[in-house]
Amino acid sequence: MNPDLNDPSSSAGPLSGFKVLELGTLIAGPFASRILGEFGAEVIKVEAPGSGDPIRKWRVLHEGNSLWWAVQARNKKSMTLNLKSPQGLDILKQLLASVDVLVENFRPGQLEKWGIGPEELQRINPGLVVVRLSGYGQSGPYKDRPGFGAIAESIGGMRYLSGEPGKPPVRVGISIGDSLAGLHAVIGALMALLNRQKTGRGQVVDVALYESVFNMMESLLPEYDFAGVVRERSGASLPGIVPSNTYTCRDGAYLVIGGNGDAIFKRLMTAIGHSDMANNPDMASNDGRVRHTALIDQTIAQWCASQTVDSALAVLEQAEVPASKIYSIADIVQDPQFQARQMLEEHPFGEEGRLKVPGVVPKLSETPGRTRWLGPKLGEHTAEVLGNLGYGQREIDQFRADGVI
Repeated sequence: MNPDLNDPSSSAGPLSGFKVLELGTLIAGPFASRILGEFGAEVIKVEAPGSGDPIRKWRVLHEGNSLWWAVQARNKKSMTLNLKSPQGLDILKQLLASVDVLVENFRPGQLEKWGIGPEELQRINPGLVVVRLSGYGQSGPYKDRPGFGAIAESIGGMRYLSGEPGKPPVRVGISIGDSLAGLHAVIGALMALLNRQKTGRGQVVDVALYESVFNMMESLLPEYDFAGVVRERSGASLPGIVPSNTYTCRDGAYLVIGGNGDAIFKRLMTAIGHSDMANNPDMASNDGRVRHTALIDQTIAQWCASQTVDSALAVLEQAEVPASKIYSIADIVQDPQFQARQMLEEHPFGEEGRLKVPGVVPKLSETPGRTRWLGPKLGEHTAEVLGNLGYGQREIDQFRADGVI
């Protein structure tokens, strides 16, 4: 059941009462703010007058804004503010005095250029949690370099591992480096808010995109340090963990099978008609299976090639072997699991349309997150935010005339 945007009885969320000011653009910072807003925080997004966040114009557009914007900016209040003007900076400082969290993803030093570095922010608002996202963090020899998600994925180790052996590295088809940084930013913000409950003091959460990627690299470093192993690209397989690969079925569909648990491997090989391999003592544990990787993969591939993806899945499900067709978005929209878990929300959109957007995760039993509204028009909430700061309509009109908002 999709949430009712106008239902006052809906949960306010566990972050209800917290205020977040977002100065970021594009992906990493705004993704972090989006999650905070989904769970009840009031998120005020500051955008440049006339243009706004560049992501408004990325990919597929509708009525001047991207469909991506509808998701990335949901539950946020958009206000325009010219931060190059003294009046704009003065208003920004007033906002900073009234919020709990600042999220910014400028290149290091930009806040300092505006005269609102961490020390000044501490003076303005001692309890403020300042979340700073950047390519390389706020220190170190690379801190002044520009850094997007693609760069973080490259220097953080992910790109080197992505692709086929002997071929150039490839990228995942989404901005995964930015999103990983956004998730780490949310974790840092929540931990800092918990600490503030004990001490009353805020702090700086320094999130580097490349470190967020590097944090996902599992055993990459200790294997290199202790054994001199440089993990290489391996295509669809997972080296050293057998069997875990992607196979092609008779109908051309791709099937991922994770049969690398000892008991799972035995069930898998029995189910596909190879009891000899299922009961082979040399294949009973992973280290033994690694020595027979080629044979195991060839055997599974031959069986998959004789099956449609549906018939293969039926056999593997019966045998309790983890497996899945590789889904396109068309498959996702039709899948009953996504529907049952409310991962395909639908909301009013545009003049008379409807738009599906991803559901909110994680699922909280008592205070679930929700979509209250989709991405706002540029400056839609400027008057509301300024009114809450005590400005009257005449002053707001003058700000608009002067190019401050």
